[in-house]
Amino acid sequence: MVVDISVSIKAGSSDYLEKHPERKISFFRNSYVVGITFAAGIGGLLFGYDTGVISGALLYIKDDFEIVKNSSFLQELIVAMALIGAIFGAAIGGYINDFLGRKAATIIADICFVLGSLLIAVAPNPTLIIVGRFFVGLGVGFASVTAPMYIAEVSPSEIRGGLVSINCLMITTGQFLSFVINYGLTRVPGTWRWMLGIAGTPAVIQLVLMAFLPESPRWLYLKNRKEEATNVLSKIYSSPRLEDEIEILETHMKQEQRDKVKVKYSDVFKLKEIRVAFICGAGLQAFQQLTGISVIMYYSPTIIQLAGFKSNEMALFLSLIVSAINAGGTILGIYLIDIVGRKKLTLSSLTGVVGALILLSASCYVREHGNQSLVYGWLAVVGLALYIIFFAPGMGPVPWAVNTEIYTEEYRGICGGMSATINWVGSVIMSISFLSIVDIIGLGKSFMILLAIACVAIVFVILYMPETKGLTFEEVSNIWKEKAYEKNKNTEGMVEQAST
Repeated sequence: MVVDISVSIKAGSSDYLEKHPERKISFFRNSYVVGITFAAGIGGLLFGYDTGVISGALLYIKDDFEIVKNSSFLQELIVAMALIGAIFGAAIGGYINDFLGRKAATIIADICFVLGSLLIAVAPNPTLIIVGRFFVGLGVGFASVTAPMYIAEVSPSEIRGGLVSINCLMITTGQFLSFVINYGLTRVPGTWRWMLGIAGTPAVIQLVLMAFLPESPRWLYLKNRKEEATNVLSKIYSSPRLEDEIEILETHMKQEQRDKVKVKYSDVFKLKEIRVAFICGAGLQAFQQLTGISVIMYYSPTIIQLAGFKSNEMALFLSLIVSAINAGGTILGIYLIDIVGRKKLTLSSLTGVVGALILLSASCYVREHGNQSLVYGWLAVVGLALYIIFFAPGMGPVPWAVNTEIYTEEYRGICGGMSATINWVGSVIMSISFLSIVDIIGLGKSFMILLAIACVAIVFVILYMPETKGLTFEEVSNIWKEKAYEKNKNTEGMVEQAST
């Protein structure tokens, strides 16, 4: 029996599943969805690997090219070029997702990864390394937008947060693997070429897998390819929930055809309900970076040395532990995000980050002002570990998960791309400014700045972030209408505004 979607109980909503608990899908019940999630998540693995591997590879690039060794600018450019490429990739990734589809966007990302990795592996000079890093960055930018969106749109609402968080697990796993592979290849001839070139292998694997994976059913319905969408949905849901989900998509498509909304960047700021959603999504992405995760992941060996551990081996070993904690914390986040909820998990995460930054800033400040006891060095390392323990389950996956949920279908690609761009811009700003700030004011005071930002982030989450756990995309859209136009107030919706 098909549920009448004119009433409030819709497929996938919390009320619907409470009324029909037998239709609820558990995390590993549907191997098809899990398979798509892990295949799409290879983009996240590449994302993490390519952003982490450069810290070790740069040491060997400097050994091979005297010009790089003698130029801090070239070193910074090699590191930053992937981030710059990611900004461009994220910025245009939204349009590509909306125009060509999630599957095509993933394939384009893989082509960028493969091309960039090959250019770096055979590069005879630093210029080609920089060009290759830009193409790799484009792939990273595409993947940062596409993978979580693709996963979210094939996921049942009751496990959507956990499945999207698997992409974040793949990112942190990629970062961890980059540290491990950096260690393993230290004595191999052409070390940096292997470190950076090996990223092409997972991209080739994903390219092959994409030939067997479906397009997002929501995108197919938006493009009026109903039969293909129904075929995909039939592998995710069984009757009668299948019919319920199809009817919701059918109604959504008819609404789209009736209103013919033409999506423009300016609409994000003109249309109030889209603007308030974007403020939330972009704010979460910005605070993910501005609270210091890029600093911790890119410069943890340097931070550990500044805290008093001068040995390169000890600094790298402790950094490897920090990276492993990051991956482990993300696994915890996958479990908690659909149980605790996005908002509570984020607030708990930020509260722990504040505590860790207090310990980090205090211990580093004391060392810098005369007390060189290694006890304070160990306290700084503990603070570093605590930062990752609290950050990884919450502020790691939640911004990406929320940005796949809070936008209406027609604006999901463009807003997701803009939010991811903000994330990458924040990453560039933090990565190229932290050590300079440390040189000026010291490590302890630098962490105090991050502490202040984390406190502001808590206030932002309390004021602007709704809870989206277990809600359908349509229910989330209604939240923004209520926030934009006041609850229970009879107002025009976004589509009506756009068509006038």
